[in-house]
Amino acid sequence: MFLCGWLALVALIPTTISTDPGVKVRLTANGIEYGRQLGIAAVQQKLRSIKIPDISGTEKVSPIGKVQYSLSNMHIVDVGLPKSAVDLVPGTGVRLSIGDAFISLNGNWRVKYLRIIKDSGSFDLKVDGLTVTTNIAIKSDETGRPTVSTASCAATVGSATIKFHGGASWLYNLFKTFIDKALRNALQKQICPLVTDAIADLNPHLKTLNVLAKVDKYAEIEYSMVASPTVLDSSIDLSLKGEFYNIGKHQEPPFSPAAFYLPPQTNNMLYIGMSAFTVNSAAFVYNQAGVLSLSITDDMIPKSSPIRLNTRTFGAFIPQIAKQFPGLMVELLVKTVETPMVTFEPNNATVQATATVTAYAIQPNSTLSPLFVLNMESSVSVRVFVSEMRIAGEVTLNKMDLTLAKSYVGDFQVKSLDNIFQGVLKWVVIPTVNAQLAKGYPLPTIGKMKLMNTQLDVLKDYILIGTNVQFS
Repeated sequence: MFLCGWLALVALIPTTISTDPGVKVRLTANGIEYGRQLGIAAVQQKLRSIKIPDISGTEKVSPIGKVQYSLSNMHIVDVGLPKSAVDLVPGTGVRLSIGDAFISLNGNWRVKYLRIIKDSGSFDLKVDGLTVTTNIAIKSDETGRPTVSTASCAATVGSATIKFHGGASWLYNLFKTFIDKALRNALQKQICPLVTDAIADLNPHLKTLNVLAKVDKYAEIEYSMVASPTVLDSSIDLSLKGEFYNIGKHQEPPFSPAAFYLPPQTNNMLYIGMSAFTVNSAAFVYNQAGVLSLSITDDMIPKSSPIRLNTRTFGAFIPQIAKQFPGLMVELLVKTVETPMVTFEPNNATVQATATVTAYAIQPNSTLSPLFVLNMESSVSVRVFVSEMRIAGEVTLNKMDLTLAKSYVGDFQVKSLDNIFQGVLKWVVIPTVNAQLAKGYPLPTIGKMKLMNTQLDVLKDYILIGTNVQFS
């Protein structure tokens, strides 16, 4: 893959109005260096495909006289690109430079002179001092995905040395006088078109960028750019929308991303900053989809638990329940009433959630008789981590507060139910949430991209992922 994923990220030029992003990406000098290595390998492979047309003609060579010559079956045997650099032009773009390169080829030669004398053999040719400088234009297509093209390219070919096998010494005079320039011109004409092709070959890979990444049947996340990339002397900063949406319905949440700034770290190839806005937009989407609710029955409680979801258990604290609904099982419906909100503080991620818990007695005919409704305010800590190409999480309960919203069985002390609901959260609700969070949510990626040696830090208002990248 040519020029790695960094060029794919750089290439996202937005079609939307600039706003604060939910996700920021920084490509460091280490990432640019990795892209150079991949890019040079692709250019080298392209230059190996140079095709040299047969060269023939008639010239006067002293002291032989008129000589008919031809060079045929020429093909590349080696291409060396020992010096190369990718330079960032602040505020402009990317420049690829190649210097001190060489191309080796071999072929067949044939001459005829003095009307009747013919000779032939093979030759080896090495062209040194090859230089290429190309400027890469980056823009977006109609789908918001990046495209790249060559804005300009210049190539020069230095000296050429040839070794004839099976020929007389005067052949070198013929080569130096007449053939050398023709060969170097033939090579020089093909270098820039092949480099241009190598850059164009990146576009099919760029189309794999997950500008709109499906999460599940409810949600997708948009990673389109909200501003042009900021090209600096040694890094490139990208601003991505980083917003979750209900599939097929792009409804904006009642909150906006706040500005945040990536710290000046350079150890890794790539840094990804994901703001609290991005995570909270996910909570908004799932709340809008009506999936932040859970029905809990006794078969979901561990068999080893002394707490059972039946009217006998609740009747021990609320006698009216045991009297009105003796010997029945109980079902609980936990449902959010507001979008849960995530906050990021240094080394600490928490979620505040407001929900209702409605308890029902399950009648023999399966109908549900309401017992009471509780308001539940809860706080959980979140451990955020990267799993392959996804960001995932795991929550643990910090605290829970219950208040009575409505009772169908008379007044009772809500505090007496704390142990029951602490157990329900511990055994059912939190494991269910963690099972979903463990599936993870896609990060911005391109092609067969793999993160290596990833670290994650929770900072003020965002999380920072530092990683190296590998493409296969």
